[in-house]
Amino acid sequence: MGHMYRFVEPVVLYALKLKGESHGYDLAGVVQECALTDAEIERASLYRTLKQLEAHGHVTSRWEADESGPARRLYRLTPSGEQYLRDWVDMLERLSQSMARFVADARNLK
Repeated sequence: MGHMYRFVEPVVLYALKLKGESHGYDLAGVVQECALTDAEIERASLYRTLKQLEAHGHVTSRWEADESGPARRLYRLTPSGEQYLRDWVDMLERLSQSMARFVADARNLK
């Protein structure tokens, strides 16, 4: 099958909404489990997306120091990020309806 966009951004937002405050490592499993395609979402893509979401004010992060290991970054959705997730859901719903029409029309071609 040809190249299909992976929609990493809405899945990362969704994972953060599910988990609340979370480490990138913990998010990776949820992101892969909730991926919108069969394509694997690489860790580099996850962290790049988190960084972009933070730069746009949709995610905040802070360092958590743990006595038993190195400091880890915790991520959390902002109110802007929650709205951005709702915007993504609306857009994906419209896309889903369009794709369903396309599939039905393509199946009916003689």
